Amino acid sequence: MQDLDFSGKVVVVTGGGAGIGRAIAEAFARRGASLAVAEIDRERCDSVRQVLSSSGGEVLVSCRDVTRRDEVDAFMAEVAERFAGIDVLVNNVGDFLGVIKPFEFCDDDELDRLYQCNLNSIFRVTRAAIPLLRARGKGGSILAISSIEAFRGIPNCVAYSAFKHAITGFVRSLSLELGPAGLRVNAIAPETTETAQVRPSELIAEEHQAHIRRWIPLERFGKPEDAAGCALFLASELSGWVTGTTINLDGGALAAAGWYRDPNELWTNVPVVTGNGFNF
Repeated sequence: MQDLDFSGKVVVVTGGGAGIGRAIAEAFARRGASLAVAEIDRERCDSVRQVLSSSGGEVLVSCRDVTRRDEVDAFMAEVAERFAGIDVLVNNVGDFLGVIKPFEFCDDDELDRLYQCNLNSIFRVTRAAIPLLRARGKGGSILAISSIEAFRGIPNCVAYSAFKHAITGFVRSLSLELGPAGLRVNAIAPETTETAQVRPSELIAEEHQAHIRRWIPLERFGKPEDAAGCALFLASELSGWVTGTTINLDGGALAAAGWYRDPNELWTNVPVVTGNGFNF
């Protein structure tokens, strides 16, 4: 499909070594884009470099920690030297960092790490990338991978949810500033997605696996490829009049709003599962 041909385009993906970021990077590479990937893990860097290099496009993979200002500046300097500009920026880095506890017991270090990873990294990378996006003229696209937790509460992950909520405001407000330059800004908010970072197939107790199809209207958890498809759409001319918005990539979970099908296939919003449903 010509609208999804990214030949001659430069795409930057943070956290592109695994999971959703890796799927997005590979999807753009298959469609002719040149890729610049920032990834903190060296083994993942080597792996994604090998895969992307086989796609035929130009590839830059840099082992960087995008929560650090000096690392972001160094990465963008590499991108500027290699490509001179950026057409698509995908801010993918984000993680709950294993901080799952009541908010009152979170210490300052945990809150700061969550902020740096889930919000400040997006601030720093986007701010550094804007001049390179402007250099390519109108038509550029900035994407942020948010979370469905940006649109509902999540107990024991209060700070994580708060920072994901903030991404919504960031995307809406920045889209107003950059609209006159022809740059669009959007976000993708996935529901639980099967990756090395989060494995619902392992977390959910075996006796409850059969109920997964009843919990989400489209009857499954997400795959990294789902996010990649949304990213391709939002970066392409197919969404040329879409900016300042978030796609809820959730299989209908938010629309259900707590409703699900019971073992008799009847809709209910009353809990019918014993235990907590997880392997803990």
